[in-house]
Amino acid sequence: MVKTIVAIGGGELRYKTTGAIDAYVAALAKERAGERRARALFIGTASHDSLPYFNTFRKTYTSDFDVKADVALLTKKDIPMEKIAEKIALADALYVGGGDTLYMLDVWKRTGMIGLILEAYERGTILAGLSAGAICWFKKMYTDSDVSAVSGYAVHDGIGLIEGIMTPHYNSRREFDDVAAGYDLTAYAVEDDAAIVFRNGVLAGSLTSGGKAYSISSGVKEEILPVTD
Repeated sequence: MVKTIVAIGGGELRYKTTGAIDAYVAALAKERAGERRARALFIGTASHDSLPYFNTFRKTYTSDFDVKADVALLTKKDIPMEKIAEKIALADALYVGGGDTLYMLDVWKRTGMIGLILEAYERGTILAGLSAGAICWFKKMYTDSDVSAVSGYAVHDGIGLIEGIMTPHYNSRREFDDVAAGYDLTAYAVEDDAAIVFRNGVLAGSLTSGGKAYSISSGVKEEILPVTD
């Protein structure tokens, strides 16, 4: 069984700027679903469960790709975690939206959501996400949701499924090259409208809807080649 993570550097679902990447995620969900209709669960914790954000996700994945979309609400309604667990169990893909990364991880820790997501990953459920929903899977993440950081950006611990450090929105965060040099980890710098794909924790390649993705190791930056299958 292949365990897959698709980490999207940024973009606008409502304007379909990540369309080619979303098509790839939808195809993975359909492959996992087999003969039944594929399901994708939107997790919008980082945006404080923005319902307009979910509606945009649903229009994209259901209208464009015929993937049944549902939502996991952790901040707006007192929904028992047993219900959330049921939704996760039915999903072929979990899509984590962008927003406040540190807030999202705090909510996930308090509710037990991290454990549920990790269990789904071990079952082969595809993990996908944009910005906050991309960097959270890494050992270290470069995020702008730390209000105490002088520059507005800082490095924090992620969930640790991938041994590395990642920044989203690299097209506007070129200083990440210097930040990455301070860590003995492979760094991943992903522009808006680009993504990187990991299979069983190993980099498989990049995806693009216009943006580029790079790896930085021992001070050497290389563009990540596209996924070939």
